Order: sequence, then C-alpha cells, then structure tokens
Amino acid sequence: MQNKQEKVPTYPIGSVNNALRLLLMFRDHPLIRVSEAGVALGVAASTAHRLLAMLEYHGFVQQDEETRGYRSGPALVEIGLTAVRSIDVRSHLLPYMERLCDEVDETVQLMVLEGPDCLFLEAVESRQVVRTSSRVGLRLPAYTVSGGKALLAELAPARLRELYPTSRLEVRTPRSVRTRTALEAALARPVPAEDTSAYCQARARLPLELLQELIRRVGGSLQQRVPELAEALKRTAGEAAAGLA
Repeated sequence: MQNKQEKVPTYPIGSVNNALRLLLMFRDHPLIRVSEAGVALGVAASTAHRLLAMLEYHGFVQQDEETRGYRSGPALVEIGLTAVRSIDVRSHLLPYMERLCDEVDETVQLMVLEGPDCLFLEAVESRQVVRTSSRVGLRLPAYTVSGGKALLAELAPARLRELYPTSRLEVRTPRSVRTRTALEAALARPVPAEDTSAYCQARARLPLELLQELIRRVGGSLQQRVPELAEALKRTAGEAAAGLA
C-alpha cells in the first residue's frame, strides 16, 4: 500500500515504482501470475514478465514449476528475518522459550506462516546430546513440518486452498503429503503417532482433552512424556499471551 502521507518523489522512476508495487503484492497474494501482475500494475503482460524475471534473478521471487506463477523468494525472507530479529514480540517470547526449554529439556522453535511456507524465527536448543537443532532462518513448505501443520490447522478451508491452489504438492521427503486433499484430511484429525512429539511442541494451544486422544496413539517412553509436555506448553503459552496483552 502506498503511503499517502509521504511526499511523492519529484523525479519518480516508473520501472522502480512498478517493481516495488509488485513486491508489495506478495503481502496479500502467495502466488502471482504474469497476467495478474500486468493487470494490477496497468502494464502489458510482457512488461510484467520482465519485471518478474529481474526480481527472480535477484532472488526476490521464485517461479512455481507447476503453475508458472511466482512466489516470494529467499531474498525477501532474508530481509524479513533481519527486521524480525529486532521486533518486540521476539524479545518478549524468548524468555518464555528459554524457560520452557529448561523445564522439558527439548528444543523450542518459534515459527510463523509466511504464505504457504513455515518460517523459523527463533530457537532455544535442548542440552541433550541427541536433539533437534535450531532452524532459525530456514523456510520450508508448511505441510512438511509438524509445527507448520499445526499453524495450517488454524486456517479456514478457503484460505488453505488459496495458499495451495493446485491439487499436487511438492514432495520433499518420502513421507510428505502429496496432494492438497491428503493435507486437508491430515489437518482434520489428530496427527499420526510418529509425529506426536513434534506436534505437541508446536501446538501450544492444543487442549489437554485432545492430547488424551494422542496419548492412546503413542507407545514407549514418549507416551509418558506427552502429558508433561502438554501441560508445560499450555501453561507457558498462557503466560506468554498474557504478557503480550
């Protein structure tokens, strides 16, 4: 959105203005096609294509191989991370993350949805020898990460389909969901037992009643830890939310 309070430059550069307007479109649209960019900017499709090609060259956008549309690229993520590292919410949540890590001795990750992807903003690593390492700065398709699935589960079905407009999904691992239909089905029920530990770390707001259902699906030593992790997460999340209010 253009800042109406700022003085319009005396000598505006049209191509730069269009490129910046195009970048701003990614705040509201996870995927932009050449034709859509041309209409929004009021330029020919060929001009929109050249703008997107230049942005792709510098890493600000990346093209989706299946739809041929464009998504935000790694350069935008890097710029966003630089800003995110200094925002108040991160500094506010870090002490709670450290306390939670000390209490359960598991790695605690802070992540947000960035379009169809999951962006890792902060982490406090466990002291255990075998542990999940920090993923700060990493950006992955949200459906490939347990925490990302938890965030997607909070979205309305229409928003989920907007984020993933095609039926096929990129397969990152042999166990990744392959279609949007499979993803919608996975988000509509408790996660499989093998994903429960990571899921519990991600779903700080998960009700304890639902965790009882998860417990029945888990065996071994992890079964003993589910209630402990759930209670610690619920308590810490409540305290952090109260502090932000």
